[in-house]
Amino acid sequence: MDAESFKRMFLPCHAKLYGVACRLLENAEDAEDLIQEAYLKLWSKREELTLISNPEAFAVTLVKNMCFDLLRSGKYLSDRQHLPLTEAQNALPADGRDAKDDAQLVRMLIARLPQQQRMVMMLRDVKGCSYEEVERLTGLNAVNVRVLLSRARKKIREEFTKWNNYESR
Repeated sequence: MDAESFKRMFLPCHAKLYGVACRLLENAEDAEDLIQEAYLKLWSKREELTLISNPEAFAVTLVKNMCFDLLRSGKYLSDRQHLPLTEAQNALPADGRDAKDDAQLVRMLIARLPQQQRMVMMLRDVKGCSYEEVERLTGLNAVNVRVLLSRARKKIREEFTKWNNYESR
């Protein structure tokens, strides 16, 4: 496959690929980087791609899998969501709360969870992955996923309640 054929086949999908990556990674810069890596992978396999009947579906699947691989890496989640407690306290206004403040607090509390709980909660509750997808991405079995998710949700509820009780004093 030559460069022109490659461009005709995959560049019209760019907006969709970027949208998928941006939605899953929740970060425009990371999404752009990932899309560039996806194009490199596609280009390196360009001779095999002539057999694909739906290039857009193939590219979207590739991007989704690359996003899931990145999200599965504990370091990525840790780097993206670590927020020291002192910064979170400074970020919250002292004069009342609204939904945006509560969401910010929940994100901070999620970032403080143990790695596996944080990863399972992010995939299931934030990204909306099915239990089967979470199992596949994490390598955990169904029981482990449900236990980790239950513990993570309980911890978030407890910490959120403590924080709100402290704030109302």
